[in-house]
Amino acid sequence: MNTHLPRNPASSRREFLKRSGGAIAGAALAGSLAPRVHAAEDNTIKVALVGCGGRGTGAAANALATKGPTQLVAMADVFDFRLAGSLAQLSQQFPKQVDVPKERQFLGMDAFKKAIEAVGPGGVVLLATPPGFRPIHLEHAVANDRHVFMEKSFAVDAPGIRRVMAAGEAASKKNLKVAGGLMSRHYPPLEEIVRRIHDGEIGEVITAWAYREHGPVGFAPKKEGMNDLAHQIQNYSSFTWLNGSFILDWLIHNLDVCCWVKDAWPVSAQGQGGRQVRAEPDQLFDHYAVEYTFPDGTRLFAQGRHMNGCWGFFGDVIHGQKGSAVLGEGISDPRLYKGYNTTTDAVIWEHKGPKLNQYQVEHDLLFDAIRQDKPYNETPRCAKAAMTGILGRMAAESGKTITWDEAIASELVLAPGLENCTMDSPAPILPDKDGKYPVAMPGFTKAL
Repeated sequence: MNTHLPRNPASSRREFLKRSGGAIAGAALAGSLAPRVHAAEDNTIKVALVGCGGRGTGAAANALATKGPTQLVAMADVFDFRLAGSLAQLSQQFPKQVDVPKERQFLGMDAFKKAIEAVGPGGVVLLATPPGFRPIHLEHAVANDRHVFMEKSFAVDAPGIRRVMAAGEAASKKNLKVAGGLMSRHYPPLEEIVRRIHDGEIGEVITAWAYREHGPVGFAPKKEGMNDLAHQIQNYSSFTWLNGSFILDWLIHNLDVCCWVKDAWPVSAQGQGGRQVRAEPDQLFDHYAVEYTFPDGTRLFAQGRHMNGCWGFFGDVIHGQKGSAVLGEGISDPRLYKGYNTTTDAVIWEHKGPKLNQYQVEHDLLFDAIRQDKPYNETPRCAKAAMTGILGRMAAESGKTITWDEAIASELVLAPGLENCTMDSPAPILPDKDGKYPVAMPGFTKAL
């Protein structure tokens, strides 16, 4: 018999992006007086890209590939080489749809404001910077009547989550559309298997496991002449104020899928983590293990590890009263099983229809909602998924049991004053005399 579980995570999000070029609506429109914010009369939707790394470039390609005329008119980043590389790639791929002259190529910490201004009311802003900046950028886009696609993760601390939620509420009142980059929610095989689980095909869900186990997260040494702020932004996955930790920014998809399957968000968490192998001068834990509790007392176990030479698996495992499932990001072919042994002879269902490109689908849905003027706001769910990751980090890095209510009420801001930061500002955290950055210490670090 051949088991499906210990699969090497070769189909990760980043590797998929290298290979590849039913929405949950938010709050209803705020009455008949809500303004109609839509594309210009010529039906061309203008697009601005804020954050020109690989994920931002991929999001822009997806936006330009949607049905109906679209045009990329502005780009923003803090690194000129990143903007130039993204522009060259998109110009080659979409030569008739990219119109970003030098005067609409914006650099610096305030570049996002200029790009948002350039796209005009009713245009679409793609937010793909490190998630520490997401609340600031989302607020500004909504305040200026722009539709938004925001890449995960959506904030790094509870005050940021509250800002995102408030911006989402404002967007609904303005009839703006907001999509979030939890693309697994728009993968047809996953949508189908979750429907089947909700219909009771493996019985009531009793336990869920979320995994992301693979090799080390990369780290680039500081370049000569680069200040510490630029160095940290370049290595945003390695600094908590920028990415919110490995369990948030890297496990968020599979945490979200488990909560989707359970149809609930956790009420508390306890866990552990640390730096056992990693030697790079950064803040990144190389392993996390967090136990979440749902309102009915059932559990979600999340494991994250990025080390060489260890067991690798990328996906979710669900146990119901009479069967199990293997699904989630990293599992291209989700399956239901009778019992709990995930072997080929135990398969009771697997997807037979088209799979589609989930990255494209999330943009197709957003742009269709804009063109058809349909309610579309994924902010509440996205914010709660991010808060689940933040709750897990709080519990693991403090060593304490933390409730959801305690976590969401926290006033701890990881990067105070970020709105006023320039590229010449000191970084929110600085190394000691030996070049080492502060690292969370369970039992000593305060979570709230």
